[in-house]
Amino acid sequence: MSLIPRFLCQLLLCLLLGAGTVAAAAPPADIGRLLAEARALQKQYKDSEALAKYEQVLGQAPGHYEALWNASVLSVRIGARYTDETRKAAYFSAARLYSTRALVVKPEGAEGNYAEALALVNQATLLGARGRLIAYKEMREYVFKATEKAPNWADAWQLLGRWHYRVDHYTPLERAYSKLLLGGMPASASTRRAIIALAKAHELDPKRIQFCYDLARVRLNQGQRSQAIAVLQEAAQLTPVTSEELEMSRRCRTLLVQLNRKMLKQLHRKIKAA
Repeated sequence: MSLIPRFLCQLLLCLLLGAGTVAAAAPPADIGRLLAEARALQKQYKDSEALAKYEQVLGQAPGHYEALWNASVLSVRIGARYTDETRKAAYFSAARLYSTRALVVKPEGAEGNYAEALALVNQATLLGARGRLIAYKEMREYVFKATEKAPNWADAWQLLGRWHYRVDHYTPLERAYSKLLLGGMPASASTRRAIIALAKAHELDPKRIQFCYDLARVRLNQGQRSQAIAVLQEAAQLTPVTSEELEMSRRCRTLLVQLNRKMLKQLHRKIKAA
């Protein structure tokens, strides 16, 4: 993995110390109350405010498992919204620090393993080819354990499905590099398993537009057009709440319109040919 530049480390340090200063300056607070406030803010999609509450908890209890893994996931979500790679990298690095600490506290915890996998895959977007391949190889252990320990957690299944699909669609060069220089390809990845995992995520949480979009795209790429259309039609009935869901809803509708147009053209050709 590439090293983090000095200026990025300083930015990350400021980010973490700034949060710690807020927590230190505040009077001793009841951890239970802070956690309740953080959970409520998450339900309202106020990620930055929720992260600040979890950081306050960690200012008093640095090994608090729930605060650590939630801080990691929220850091990824917030960082993903930035277009500036420096800010993205700072949040993703913070996420990795939190998830690593969560795994120290509870190595077998589904949430900590999920957070670690999520941080890794998002850090990979900022790395070169070698770094990305290493990240996906390292990610396998954590995302598999997350679904093993929490078989009814939709987010974990969605992340597993994405892992299966990405690894199974390595380019010939990526496959060769992995085999020759990284000790082999990540084991057991397949598109069939990707569809199973993404369908499981959709089944567990059918109101998540992102899950609909991911499943529809994979099914479409495998030639399962009717199943893809059915999922997209479900997505069209869902009301987006966040800006991210609004974008996913737009993509689902656009894809559905394109597929319907293709079907109409094929139908017209058949009628003319008859």
